[in-house]
Amino acid sequence: MVATAATASFLPVPLPDAGKGKPKKLGGGGGGGGGSVNLGGLKQKQGLCGGLQVKANAQAPPKTVEKVENDLSSSSSSISHAPRTFINQLPDWSMLLAAITTVFLAAEKQWMMLDWKPRRPDMLIDPFGIGKIVQDGLVFRQNFPIRSYEIGADKTASIETLMNHLQETALNHVKTAGLLGDGFGSTPEMCKKNLIWVVTKMQVVVDKYPTWGDVVQVDTWVSASGKNGMCRDWLVRDAKSGEILTRASSVWVMMNKVTRRLSKIPEEVRAEISSYFVDSAPVVPEDNRKLTKLDDSANFIRTGLSPRWNDLDVNQHVNNVKYVGWILENALPKEFCFGQLQSAPQPLLESHELCAMTLEYRRECGRNSVLDSLSDLSGADVGNLADGGFFECKHLLRLDDGAEIVRGRTQWRPKPLSSNFGHVLSQVPVPAEST
Repeated sequence: MVATAATASFLPVPLPDAGKGKPKKLGGGGGGGGGSVNLGGLKQKQGLCGGLQVKANAQAPPKTVEKVENDLSSSSSSISHAPRTFINQLPDWSMLLAAITTVFLAAEKQWMMLDWKPRRPDMLIDPFGIGKIVQDGLVFRQNFPIRSYEIGADKTASIETLMNHLQETALNHVKTAGLLGDGFGSTPEMCKKNLIWVVTKMQVVVDKYPTWGDVVQVDTWVSASGKNGMCRDWLVRDAKSGEILTRASSVWVMMNKVTRRLSKIPEEVRAEISSYFVDSAPVVPEDNRKLTKLDDSANFIRTGLSPRWNDLDVNQHVNNVKYVGWILENALPKEFCFGQLQSAPQPLLESHELCAMTLEYRRECGRNSVLDSLSDLSGADVGNLADGGFFECKHLLRLDDGAEIVRGRTQWRPKPLSSNFGHVLSQVPVPAEST
């Protein structure tokens, strides 16, 4: 464009001749002779190309020579001798630029109005960018990278990390489906009736723990559980290989957040959520073994546990994942002596990992509650823990007045040798002190 403008400033500009219909050059005689036009005080200057004449006003519309003479003669007294610059010799590109701008604006408007909804009916893109709904809109899927602050000493994700991923996908499922009201996972109709979801039972089976840097893919869906309950399932896979890492099933019921009493599912709420129910069996078969109540004869008792402010969720009670931490804190003391192991204490948390867990939630725990954590060891291989046996633990969280919060059962297996961080550390030579 610059080259075109520069060329135009030195080439003659043809003007139509009203009298003879022949083009004439600015600077030619009125009758086509060799005389020069009176430019009203502006003198002709020799251009770089010899006899070529410089255009006086590139922005003026074409006129006949006679018209130019009259106009310039009548305004000769008012025209000043403006210095010749490159800018005032450029042609008028404003109309072209305006047309180009209009075209681009129209194209941008059409681009923004395009329908970006997915064309596949089995996949809906999450508008919040946190996951997607697949399989005819019934399953929610979200990926999580395992970060450095989510792993333990053996570089694998903790059970609390996995539980947090389960909870996050459940809430994002409700949000993405357009059912999230003002509450914590509550639908609009639930909010109108002051209802919230509370978990009554959770079963988790861990086949393999992801490690730092892995990306896990979590699928979750819901189904009916009796007349007034809802079952939510999760399937956790390695996002790269597709290997199943964790399976979990849970049962939820409604509670009135004002009276703190359990409630039936109102018909208005059932109409909101029933279309999202999947007709499928739980991914973890229900463990119907009764969870026995522990008393003060339990192997391990820890008292005086108090919730912190950060342990509460928006429903003003302790988040269910926090209970897992309290249970495991008291499950396996690092220096555990039991039966035949009294002479050789075994650090069980370093040599074993949790592989399954069943929790029954009996009541909620508030900010000012004080709890006791009780754990009891059981299992056929309890006498062979030093040799890497399997075992179970029974658990109870209770208020200091004896009211039960959570009953639980955990199963433990020996850690893989590559994950046995304590064993690895024991093999690392310690440098001697320099003298």
